Amino acid sequence: MSERAENANAPTQRPVVGITMGEPAGIGPEIVVKALSDPAIRALGRFVIFGMNELLSYAADLAEIEPFWWRLQHDSPRAAYDQVHDVIVLDYDEYSILGQAVHRPTRQGGEASLRFLDDAISAAMKGVGDPGHIDAIVTAPISKESWGLAGCRMPGHTEFLQHRTKSKRVAMMFVAPKLRVILATVHLPLMDVRNVFTIGCVFDPIDLGAAACRELGVASPRIAVCGLNPHASEHGRFGDEENRVITPAIEMAREAGIDARGPFPGDTIFRDAVAGKYDLVVAMYHDQGLIPVKLLAFDEAVNLTVGLPIIRTSPDHGTAFDIVGKNQARADSMKASIRLAADMAQRRRRV
Repeated sequence: MSERAENANAPTQRPVVGITMGEPAGIGPEIVVKALSDPAIRALGRFVIFGMNELLSYAADLAEIEPFWWRLQHDSPRAAYDQVHDVIVLDYDEYSILGQAVHRPTRQGGEASLRFLDDAISAAMKGVGDPGHIDAIVTAPISKESWGLAGCRMPGHTEFLQHRTKSKRVAMMFVAPKLRVILATVHLPLMDVRNVFTIGCVFDPIDLGAAACRELGVASPRIAVCGLNPHASEHGRFGDEENRVITPAIEMAREAGIDARGPFPGDTIFRDAVAGKYDLVVAMYHDQGLIPVKLLAFDEAVNLTVGLPIIRTSPDHGTAFDIVGKNQARADSMKASIRLAADMAQRRRRV
């Protein structure tokens, strides 16, 4: 094959990763620019950014990064077919907050970030080979308060993605260098967990997590399941959820051929997982799982939504309104999110 023919075919061999800019008034523009300014990251695929060119350019100027992308108006005819460059920004310039010194939740910010996400999902749901198709989505942080001001009742990305893709079962999984965690319950007040705490609520993340681990290259995942109560209730002394809900869910998983064990006390099991005894920990509620992840790998952890028909990853941090415009945001978690999304897209292409 000639060098010219090889170069002509090269773009089609790499996955196309869509990146949503997230909350315009947050650090999304900064971490997207900083992550993609790394040639090693750009070599992983081709990239389509759903966002605002003026904010990306402003972030690049603050970081003294030369713009490296090609801009297309998101609703122009060319946006449907002219996505052949390594990095493209689909520009939603009808939204503009630059110069307003707004680093807080706003209705406009919510509307914009919802639009970026909705259009990215539509692109990911297109058939392979269709114009505008993307192989994965990486989402920069959004402000849930901005979404609320914009009239959206979804509590976060996970629920929005489940609704838009009509997925029956989804779960939040966090992937870090030494620890993987998946949640049985997500964005709920702690006192409301008991209202949804069923055998299926615990079985689903075990099942989905096992499948996700296999997709990530773990052939026979070893899964540790946390208890809900202190000391995993010590045989019912501190609650009956372990015997009534969690143990039956583990037994169901084992009958399905999954190597699931527990329930284990939540204050010790993560130590065993980090030591390599388990490939995944199933946490019963948000903070039980997220505290160890963020303590060990705040700048490296990736949020992976499992159970969707599309690939979606995200940095495991928020909008950081307090450091916007100061060129202080680190892009490590965004880079890790892009690496994982590109790797999963390549794996699916080979199946």
